[in-house]
Amino acid sequence: MAERNLRIKGAAEKLAEKGRILVKEGGRQIAVFQGEKGIFACNNKCPHEGYPLSEGTLTEGCVLTCNWHNWKFDLESGETMVGGDQVRTYPARLDGGDLLLDVSDPSPEQAIGKALDNLLDCFDDHEYDRMAREIARLVKAGGDPLDALRRTIHWTHDRMEFGATHAYGAALDWLTLRDRYGADDEALALIPVVEVVAHMAWDTRREKIYPYPVKLVGFTVDGFVRAVDAEDEETAIGMIRGGLACGMTHRDFEEALTRAALDHFLDFGHSLIYVYKTMGLIDRLGADVAEPLLLALVRSLVYGRREDLIPEFRAYAPALQSWGQATWDDEPVVWDELTGRSVAKVLERMQASSSNTAALFDAALGALAWNMLHFDEAHQFHTDRNVAANQSFLSFTHGLTFANAVHVQCSRFPDLWPQGLLQMGCFIGRNAGFVDKGYVADRWYLSDPKAFFAEVEHGFFDHAQFEYIVACHLVKTTTAIREEYEAAPHGPAAQMLLAAGNRFLNATLKRKHVLRTARQALSFVANEG
Repeated sequence: MAERNLRIKGAAEKLAEKGRILVKEGGRQIAVFQGEKGIFACNNKCPHEGYPLSEGTLTEGCVLTCNWHNWKFDLESGETMVGGDQVRTYPARLDGGDLLLDVSDPSPEQAIGKALDNLLDCFDDHEYDRMAREIARLVKAGGDPLDALRRTIHWTHDRMEFGATHAYGAALDWLTLRDRYGADDEALALIPVVEVVAHMAWDTRREKIYPYPVKLVGFTVDGFVRAVDAEDEETAIGMIRGGLACGMTHRDFEEALTRAALDHFLDFGHSLIYVYKTMGLIDRLGADVAEPLLLALVRSLVYGRREDLIPEFRAYAPALQSWGQATWDDEPVVWDELTGRSVAKVLERMQASSSNTAALFDAALGALAWNMLHFDEAHQFHTDRNVAANQSFLSFTHGLTFANAVHVQCSRFPDLWPQGLLQMGCFIGRNAGFVDKGYVADRWYLSDPKAFFAEVEHGFFDHAQFEYIVACHLVKTTTAIREEYEAAPHGPAAQMLLAAGNRFLNATLKRKHVLRTARQALSFVANEG
């Protein structure tokens, strides 16, 4: 790009007299300093909080200190010595009595590359505001902001010790919001990308690399499911690598991934949700991120908790084995027949109506919505009960997001409906002990769903939640509710779904339990023996 010089007439005398001047040009402010090592110029706004660097202190000939928060910049090299973000510098020289400033911009390719490289520098110290600036710089240079997300996926996927996290699971939902509201607003287009990048950075901050196996293995659906069940990461990863090497796409693995996710009541439903969202995220971002996302997903499947092996869910395997053997075809189940029952009783009732998949899904979805609508909030505020009583709204939201994933993935692979439905039943029975049956929920029912979703979703763009895990639960739960409502706006669960979401989104979530933790710690230690 051609050099563009700005001539400031008579500036040499002012510099010699004051040691610094402020130049204003085209909306920008440039601070110019006369130091022992020469003439230096930089953006007048400190990248930390925007205070004027022209009021800073110049030492050692070229080290500029912002006196507000002690950030320090080497104006000769352009490096930040104390602080995070870099300050832009400008080549400067005297020409007789005038000052010449080179204010030409770098090429778009240079600016984009620098923004992407600098983005990774923000991660260890989790400089959220700088992440936003670097992605904004990328956009200003004409780059695709989603490249920041693609670069982040490549950088983070092997720093997740146990595979994919909510950071990957919620990314698609954030991008859906971006598509819906960001077309005409730069800030609304920027926020979802920053949120996703920052969440991935948070989940992998200061983590080492956990390498994936590198050998290639021939892919088969049954072989892959067996490898995941055996927690054999080397074979499961090898099959993904082998399939990709043979030209398979992410959708070619979808059946195997779905089967593996439903082979157990795996990881409290996270696994199936991650399969659903990973497929869509690769569709959205392209084949470049297929391998890293698939590897992280498979690792999470391998390390996922087998919930159906614990006593609470032992009725699941027998129910699945005997699925379809005894049905009451003339008595399709309805949602209130599934509430207030133990896991075993819920599964027994579902099994009796196994011939009508659609009605059974509607009933299970309704029961999950009713449970969340009637959650007894006392459980998230108690300080004098045992660990088994530690429940919050987030335990209930998983039931709905899992149901949404079941609806999508089992519609694609219908022979998996028994697993999906019975695992929904596990959620229903498990949460039955934490509801307030007498809770009056009338005020949470909605008359204008369209306005509700618009208001709620716009609110996500300024959500004020420090914890990414909370923000992503708000987004992904609302997305699941919206998808299920729009799929059946007149279905038996529709109004209850909306009411449950409305209550959750207006609830207080207690996220740190100081007194509870202390008391439970003392109780545990006292009984260690």
